[in-house]
Amino acid sequence: QTQFVESGGGLVQPGGSLRLSCAASGFTLNHYAVTWFRQAPGKEREGVSCINWNGGLTNAADSVKGRFTITRDNAKNTVYLHMNSLEAEDTAVYYCARYPHTEPPVTGWGSPTGYEFWGQGTQVTVSS
Repeated sequence: QTQFVESGGGLVQPGGSLRLSCAASGFTLNHYAVTWFRQAPGKEREGVSCINWNGGLTNAADSVKGRFTITRDNAKNTVYLHMNSLEAEDTAVYYCARYPHTEPPVTGWGSPTGYEFWGQGTQVTVSS
């Protein structure tokens, strides 16, 4: 069965850290770029960070630069999102999505348009 399974979410205090995992099954992940998105209640889904097929190129939204890092381990068919210095504004459901090419779009990578496959999401709540 072709699927993404996200995990690692939870409740964390402001300033804390979490590591999210996006495990792929049913396909070879190293053929694809992957992006983490998030969606807070009442807001549109937004791109958080993207990574190309071998991890050699990444990009991140301005709101998370310097705090979040995306990595991948193709041997484990998994992409990670390392989140530090978490803020209340980071509270959202986090999703990973597969882009149908080895490289993410040069522009517009943070738009959900063009992504062909999504996980079910994992909830991150930042609260004291």
